[in-house]
Amino acid sequence: MPSYELFLVLRQMSRPELVSALKRTAESILDKGGIIRRLQNLGSRALPYKISEQGLVHREGTYFAINFDAAPAKISDLKEEFGRDVDIIRRNVYKMEEPEKYECTLHEEMLPPAYRKDVQDMIEIAKRKQKPKYNYNSGLDYYPFQK
Repeated sequence: MPSYELFLVLRQMSRPELVSALKRTAESILDKGGIIRRLQNLGSRALPYKISEQGLVHREGTYFAINFDAAPAKISDLKEEFGRDVDIIRRNVYKMEEPEKYECTLHEEMLPPAYRKDVQDMIEIAKRKQKPKYNYNSGLDYYPFQK
């Protein structure tokens, strides 16, 4: 199952209401066969602009990030369910990409540029892209009328 990250902005409410809204969100993920990996509280703050959601205007919100694994077919169901929740102002689900594995050693980095593998590859590419010198069928490798 691929990993996803859910960013939530919940309306400003008391702590018990906030807990119940998070429980509903987590239970809906678990009911769809998902596995919650991490839940982060990013704090309460003013929204960047006023947001009208479910007929109410919101100026402050509480931000949360939830990392979870779920089947790709269930993501649209989750988005629809979160859209109907009156406590959620904004919700975005992003697929998390695996970080690219890059192996680097200090010895390679300390070599002079001409001896590094990546620099040698760039030099080879540049040699392949060089244009041949212009020849006027004169047998010369330069243009004789140029100063």
